[in-house]
Amino acid sequence: MINGVLVIDKPAGPTSHDVVACVRRVLRTPRVGHTGTLDPLATGVLPLVIGTATRLASLLTAGEKEYVAGVRLGLETDTYDAVGRESVPPPPAIVLDDLERALDDFRGDFDQLPPPYSAKKVDGVRAYKLARKQIPVQPAAARVTVHHLALEGYGDGLATVRVCASAGFYVRSLAHDLGRKLGCGAHLETLRRVRAGTFREEDAIGLDTLDREGPQAARSIIPLERLLPDIPAVVLNDRDRDRAVHGGHIPDPGPPAPHSGETQTRRRLLDTAGRLIGIAETRPGSLLHPVIVLV
Repeated sequence: MINGVLVIDKPAGPTSHDVVACVRRVLRTPRVGHTGTLDPLATGVLPLVIGTATRLASLLTAGEKEYVAGVRLGLETDTYDAVGRESVPPPPAIVLDDLERALDDFRGDFDQLPPPYSAKKVDGVRAYKLARKQIPVQPAAARVTVHHLALEGYGDGLATVRVCASAGFYVRSLAHDLGRKLGCGAHLETLRRVRAGTFREEDAIGLDTLDREGPQAARSIIPLERLLPDIPAVVLNDRDRDRAVHGGHIPDPGPPAPHSGETQTRRRLLDTAGRLIGIAETRPGSLLHPVIVLV
């Protein structure tokens, strides 16, 4: 059985679900999912979970994302990207200093409004379904964190920015809100995801390579043991392994080397051969409780 993560370099055009269907067909396995979609317009890193790795999807989705975006100033659209309709005319020219000052408002922690054309639910209905019916809709704001935001180029009304942000951040909203801040309108013209959590461009293969290699593309799959490296690992003896597999509490060997973030409360559980058998959370009394079991 094939288990692990296959990182696809998604081209512009197909949806993330199209890519999932392609991988299922080529690798001849039904258990394929994604760890966060990319819009059809977007390209770049799309990690797909395969086999038992699908049980880790919620943890893999939570990682920060890094993008390189082309923001077209002077034109606002209803979808916040190049697919939408025009709604404002081109404005007066914006200079580099204006852009740099405006970007300051989009660093750190803040509440971001998702685009109306998004999968966020409003009263139980996907926002994009309401928007397509021309029903006014605005999903609720969500707290996001932008760790890094830099202007990498600007000319002819196109600003190229690199942004590293928390999961759930919408680059389309950044483009739209930046245009509002500048008073000129803007939309997302191009978007490439260069990193999703620990997965980078160099880990990815293109759909053309996938089709050419067929089932042999499985060689590019990142095995379970290399996933979630930020979560400290615990090696279990045979007795504790059997208890963990059946959901029983096992002894916590003590605090691991310092790690940042909430992963301090989790442990990767490995058997004596180094195979990943599950994920546990710490419990009072120096115990670990398995919350995801992979065998």
